[in-house]
Amino acid sequence: MIHSIAAYMDHHRQEMLALLETLVGIQSGSKNKAGLDRVGRTIAREMEAMGFSCQFQDQTEYGNHLVARSPGNCSDKSQGPGKKPILITGHMDTVFPFDTAFNYYKEDEARCFGPGVADMKGGLVVGIFALKALKHTRLMPETPITFIFNSDEEIGSPSSRDLIQREARASRFAYVLEAGGLSGQIVAGRKGNMSIRLAVEGQAGHAAFAEKHKASAILELAHKIIAIERLNDPDCGITANVGTIEGGLGPNTIAQHAKAAIDVRYIAAGDENRLLAKIREIAALQTIPGTCCRMTLRTSRPAMPLTEANMDLFRRIKGLADGLGICVVPELRQGVSDANVIAHAGIPVIDGLGPMGAKDHSEDEYIEKKSLWERAVLFANILAAID
Repeated sequence: MIHSIAAYMDHHRQEMLALLETLVGIQSGSKNKAGLDRVGRTIAREMEAMGFSCQFQDQTEYGNHLVARSPGNCSDKSQGPGKKPILITGHMDTVFPFDTAFNYYKEDEARCFGPGVADMKGGLVVGIFALKALKHTRLMPETPITFIFNSDEEIGSPSSRDLIQREARASRFAYVLEAGGLSGQIVAGRKGNMSIRLAVEGQAGHAAFAEKHKASAILELAHKIIAIERLNDPDCGITANVGTIEGGLGPNTIAQHAKAAIDVRYIAAGDENRLLAKIREIAALQTIPGTCCRMTLRTSRPAMPLTEANMDLFRRIKGLADGLGICVVPELRQGVSDANVIAHAGIPVIDGLGPMGAKDHSEDEYIEKKSLWERAVLFANILAAID
């Protein structure tokens, strides 16, 4: 099995790179619906050629989501527990807007560069070619496979979250094809996060006539910022960061409006509600008379703890990787992905199975070219051997 899959991948390296170049060459920022739909149609052709049935989940504001099911796989909830599918997910969107100057693909002997090459179009190529190898070698598992390609992960999966959770609850376990780490890391756990906005209202006035207790929105927000930063607790895996602030009209005015954007990360499942309650308290507490504050939870993803079920799945993957001579190590990753959403559905999930890369979300984004086929070989063996 190992040799036939590796031989297939060795003979199709150029095809893998060609598909990667095609996908990266289609601008698919999260708000570029036309581009995302082009990516989806391109992928659907690849999946249908392998006998997968493809269904688009039409969206108005976002790109359409694609659900591909292996032959014989249906979404009938009455099917027996032994027939529950394996879930694979990967997102088609990137963080780069439609008018970005970073709109090209290039490669050298060792690396591939381009928008989304690591996050995560390289992972989509890994998944597609792993399945192509299994079909060619007649090693496609009997266990059904559901592959979701969603279009809005980079903005919190607002329109695909319910779809992913629904399919996760109907699945045995899941794999997510975000990029792996440069030292062979694959993701067995992730922190959860919350994106929060505070908007403070004060009373405008001329700075020259300010009284002792001026109702400055900026001053009130400053007290809240200090309180939020005190929530940081690295020993418990908690980070709270006020990333941007805005407010006021000029130095000679008392600010009537001020706002702040906050990112909070945590690992323990119970920390989400506790931290949210604490920030609500901070928002509600009035330090400067004449001011008030509104708190908005903009997006959130639950934590993906390092559970024993995840680690058991990792150990099985590591056994396969060791036999292939591929280094993998478990990672608790600070960032979030759709794996967080899947973990919340209560099934084991391993992430970071895409090619090894770095500098994503920047114009220096790249993957290690060798890892594109190595990870495809590994993923094909995972699908064939772990059921």
